Amino acid sequence: MAILVLAIFFLIANILKRSTLGFYKRAFKRKSVIAGIVSSVIYFFFVLSGVFLALQVLGLERFLSHMLAGAGIVGIVAGFAFKDIASNLFAGLLLKSQNPFDKGDWVEIANNYGFIVEVGWITTKIITVPGQEVFVPNQLIYNTTFKNYSTLHRRRIVLETGVSYGDDLEHVRAVALDEVKSVAGVLADQDMDFYFTSIGGSSYNFQLRFWINFTTNNDYQRAMSDVIIRIKKRFEKENIYIAYPVTTLDFGVKGGVNIFDRPISIQESGSNNPVT
Repeated sequence: MAILVLAIFFLIANILKRSTLGFYKRAFKRKSVIAGIVSSVIYFFFVLSGVFLALQVLGLERFLSHMLAGAGIVGIVAGFAFKDIASNLFAGLLLKSQNPFDKGDWVEIANNYGFIVEVGWITTKIITVPGQEVFVPNQLIYNTTFKNYSTLHRRRIVLETGVSYGDDLEHVRAVALDEVKSVAGVLADQDMDFYFTSIGGSSYNFQLRFWINFTTNNDYQRAMSDVIIRIKKRFEKENIYIAYPVTTLDFGVKGGVNIFDRPISIQESGSNNPVT
């Protein structure tokens, strides 16, 4: 009877495993790691159920109880030991099924900016801009936000600086937007924005934004360098001054006395006559 019970459950497990794989293949027209895992779980569940029932038929309930208790203790210990590995493995399964990024995509994960080399079951490997290999645990990817810069195949350049108080702000805006059109890789069909953002201690601060084609990080760096050079040259041509902080030195003992309010005396070496 025990052998018969075991054989029946083994047969049911095989039938359900094949049925699960066949159903998934018919529904989604392709094979999948998820289907293999689900079918394996169903298979082992019914096989173990058959083993337990067979042991009960043989009158080995006490042995079965001790075995289950021991398995529970081992499971608890193993659960604590392999908790992180299991979390990373499950996160890796989600990554492979959802595909939030592919090999070669430029991403920022846990403050690591670089391109994807490999999406493994436990970790994801990134090559950063400085050239280091970084292995990010998969569970960390799903526990925090991450950025994929390659999804849209375009990226936005945001340049922030300021001009002096004496410049015509409307003229500054028109010149900056006109010069952006000549930047390498710029997407002319996308919005180009210019906003004055604040009045600083020595400047009117503005933000210039536009979109470029993005394949690698070099595209972004070249466009940023190009727009800085062009804005600087064009502003000089249009007599627009990029503001910078000015420091005033006060030589008065009590303050409020400018250096130009007092005569400056310079005495040459070897001479007793000071020059004012």
